[in-house]
Amino acid sequence: MCGIVGIFDLKEKREINRDLLSCMNESQYHRGPDEGGLHIEQGLGFGHRRLSIIDLSSGQQPMVSRDKNVVLTYNGEVYNFMELRKELEALGYVFQSHCDTEVILYGWQAWGEGCVDRFRGMFAFAVWDRDRQTLFLARDRLGVKPLFYAELANGLFIFGSELKALKQHPDLPKELDPTAIEEYFGFGYVPEPKSIYKNVYKLEPGYCLTLKHGQTNYQPRQYWDVKFDVCPPKSEEAIGEELIERFREAVKIRMVADVPLGAFLSGGVDSSGVVAMMAGLSPNPVNTCSISFGDPAFNESKFAAQVAGRYHTAHRVEQVDPDDFSLIDQLAGLYDEPYADSSALPTYRVCELAKKQVTVVLSGDGGDENLAGYSRYRWHISEDRMRSWLPDSIRKPLFGTLGNAFPKADWAPKIFRAKAAKATLESIGRDSLEGYFYSVSILPNEMRGKLFSDQLRRDLQGYQAVEVFRRHTRNAPTDSPLSLVQYLDIKTYLVGDILTKVDRASMAHALEVRVPLLDHQLVEWMAGLPPDLKLRGREGKYIFKKSLEKYLPDDILYRPKMGFAVPLNAWFKGPLKDKVRDALLGETMMQCGLFNQAFLQHIVNQHQSGLRDYSAPIWSLLMFEAFLRADGG
Repeated sequence: MCGIVGIFDLKEKREINRDLLSCMNESQYHRGPDEGGLHIEQGLGFGHRRLSIIDLSSGQQPMVSRDKNVVLTYNGEVYNFMELRKELEALGYVFQSHCDTEVILYGWQAWGEGCVDRFRGMFAFAVWDRDRQTLFLARDRLGVKPLFYAELANGLFIFGSELKALKQHPDLPKELDPTAIEEYFGFGYVPEPKSIYKNVYKLEPGYCLTLKHGQTNYQPRQYWDVKFDVCPPKSEEAIGEELIERFREAVKIRMVADVPLGAFLSGGVDSSGVVAMMAGLSPNPVNTCSISFGDPAFNESKFAAQVAGRYHTAHRVEQVDPDDFSLIDQLAGLYDEPYADSSALPTYRVCELAKKQVTVVLSGDGGDENLAGYSRYRWHISEDRMRSWLPDSIRKPLFGTLGNAFPKADWAPKIFRAKAAKATLESIGRDSLEGYFYSVSILPNEMRGKLFSDQLRRDLQGYQAVEVFRRHTRNAPTDSPLSLVQYLDIKTYLVGDILTKVDRASMAHALEVRVPLLDHQLVEWMAGLPPDLKLRGREGKYIFKKSLEKYLPDDILYRPKMGFAVPLNAWFKGPLKDKVRDALLGETMMQCGLFNQAFLQHIVNQHQSGLRDYSAPIWSLLMFEAFLRADGG
């Protein structure tokens, strides 16, 4: 795992500023503290920070081909590199290292842009081909590894693993994109391909980009998308056995490393399944780690200990202080743009813990999106069924009115609260896509309308964040209601929230995270499973849980999902009460001109008086304010 940067002259072949390129590269030192390197020629500069995982003594980057015609800077792991190396050797290529970097280098020379179709793994890389006068960039199929890019007014094209690298360039205009602000307060992150800045983009998962000197028009090209092609019919038992076989193989190829390796073990289904597979593949005890919470309602550590005991892992656990909010001010620097998932705090801590033992960990991310594990999928399918019972002309006004009339009653004893009922009524009053967006949004449309200033609303010109879903729906390769929302989450929540969170938190500690459940071959196969094998009745990940019954006890497989919880409600009324007021009602938010000051005051007063629980909006605003301060206001 590493960090990459680059500067490419689109207009001509001007000299590249070495000091500037080095500054961009060193801004990502945390991603690769082991080694750093630069390659500069007329019109091109590559930088690289290395975290050594395989072939520690060689594999330095940027790497140049034996004929000096191709240069590569690369972040990630290609797990089938030995297989590809044999193919390339048969074609006459001679290797000087034992790492996957050189396989990408000669894979480009042998197969051109088609090389990405052969790579199995997580990656973001840039290749400069002097013979073809071509710069080629690519990002892995699911977006495990990030890649930002921008074209500057002077004709320079810059890119990097993190936005902070691009921000080192003095000519980068840091003008906020109003539509990205709308999307952030809708989703809690800025979905691909946008960034918080105008004209700065993220290369989308499964896309590549080809550039040449003198080229003015270029468009990213999609080379992969998840399909939902139905698998040949088999018995449930046979499918379960094949699932385990494929899962085990995806785990196995991710256990190759020349440094200490382990796994995150939360005690949930996915991470426990990963550890079970690893234990069956390793002759030595698997290194596992987890964190515990003081609140038993969110403490999975006892379940993690149960799995660790069953598989005799070398387990490490640390308790997180329930008032561990010391990282809040660091998050803006970690994520570079507004990011509102509060579980970033415990994720940072578990990565910090893992690094004490290992340099590489396997995680269980991706299981919920691919196998329908989120409870919102169940609710969405139920709501869609109710939508089908009434025509739009009756359903929308009826349920919209009922939703508006239904009280929230945040102030009342829990037994009398009606949030879920109100949300369901309001969701049914919308069409299917708007209903799903309503179920995942941080701030609903009405609240965003009240929050934004008159000027920001004018700049938006009616644009709403749900358009992100509409864009992906137009390209969705499925008509199944369940598969569609899984597809939307793979395109948005998985990459924009989950993978972003893990990448930045792990790289802050120079820790590599590998994700077996996002192996693209496994993802393609799981996508083709019948929807009722993923969500059956109230049971998400049905076939996965059934297939793991030989490996894990029922109280691991069939208990309610927990996840990382952060006590925001209590923080914002107690120890962070003054911080919330100072941030949301202070000079930075007042002078930015983006928000309705009266509504900010309303949110703070209502929450801190106990009349409403505005934890999620307040956290989103805190993170936005921290971003503005870090960005220079």
